[in-house]
Amino acid sequence: LRRSPGEVCFPGGKSEASDKDEIDTALREAKEEVGLQPEKVEVICRLVPGIDKMNHLVTPVVGFIEDTFQAAPNPDEVSEVFVVPLEYFVKPLNYKTLPYKTSSGYLGWMHCFTYDDHERKRSFRIWGLTAHFAVLLALVIFGKRPTFKVDYDLDNLISSSENNFMNLYASLYERKKSNL
Repeated sequence: LRRSPGEVCFPGGKSEASDKDEIDTALREAKEEVGLQPEKVEVICRLVPGIDKMNHLVTPVVGFIEDTFQAAPNPDEVSEVFVVPLEYFVKPLNYKTLPYKTSSGYLGWMHCFTYDDHERKRSFRIWGLTAHFAVLLALVIFGKRPTFKVDYDLDNLISSSENNFMNLYASLYERKKSNL
């Protein structure tokens, strides 16, 4: 809640010296933020990284957990936890795109979903890097075309997402270099 208060995001944060790798960081952060015990996670993979609005490298770690998991949100970091079916990120009921401009001047569009949680009787806005990772994971898992436009070659999804990331990273690197 200290950074980006009120925004929807996956558990995560900065690595610490005791973390061996991104997986250790992800598991530690999930435990700290929502009470998910690391031994209860079957880590499957890391997805192609992204770069957040503060130009930090973010590496998503994907894993399976039991559907009986009951989150225990840390009130210093998380206001609430909710579940969205992964398929929503390829067949949403409420979707739009938002324009954005990176610090390097790249103009693009970001996904913005509004998810109506009938159990809680409220809506959640899922956008930016969180939406990007959810869409990428849904595309990988379901292997079908979404009901909206994406900036990937869907016939070569992983290599296309890697190329997109490398182009974004290169543009940020060039901007940093020109500011030295």
